[in-house]
Amino acid sequence: MLLPQPLTAGRLLRRYKRFFADVELSDGRVVTAHTPNTGSMQQCAVAGHEVLLSAADNPARKLAWTLELIRVHGFWVDTNTQRANRVVEEALRSGSLPGLAGYVVTPEYRFGQSRLDFMLAKDGEQVLVEVKNVTLCCAEKVACFPDAVTTRGQKHLRELMAAVEAGHRAVILFLVQRGEAQRFSPADSIDPEYGRLLREAVAAGVEPLACRTAVVPPHTAITDLLPVEL
Repeated sequence: MLLPQPLTAGRLLRRYKRFFADVELSDGRVVTAHTPNTGSMQQCAVAGHEVLLSAADNPARKLAWTLELIRVHGFWVDTNTQRANRVVEEALRSGSLPGLAGYVVTPEYRFGQSRLDFMLAKDGEQVLVEVKNVTLCCAEKVACFPDAVTTRGQKHLRELMAAVEAGHRAVILFLVQRGEAQRFSPADSIDPEYGRLLREAVAAGVEPLACRTAVVPPHTAITDLLPVEL
């Protein structure tokens, strides 16, 4: 998919209060950008890293800039969690994800006490899909999730298990934004309960899928499937 245009280069000075980032632009100006990511962004929100910003087209918006990408270890990382579902939806609608092609795609599907990211339907079959944006590596070339304790993510795993029990297929899709990653694993040292629940969910029939993106401005897309190691 096409990233916001144009993108403006800068250098990250600091990220604070979760949603704010101070960035020095190439002309020396320092601006404050909105950060659409509620996680810790460890390894990404590091002072001195190159970043790319987009300018808001709404003059009434409080912050005129949005932090879109951060360069980590030579790769652009998409930390904008609001875009993750759109990248996955594009792949679902194009039929490029193995095992998930040929379905009618419904975003934001209410199931149980949660709103899951997608419901796929075909020939009377329903597949419920929840997407998680992955920007952390816990070891060399090992992407992992989450980067902070996530009670919401734990709830989603329970809902996916309930979906399997109700007779549906259920998929937990980890969208890996780290270009150097070669495999995926849960971040047990950060949220051991999430790791425990993920293993329980997979044992119960929830299908884990790790998809790596290639972020090459002005585009981003899913390019590879990575092995999931539990």
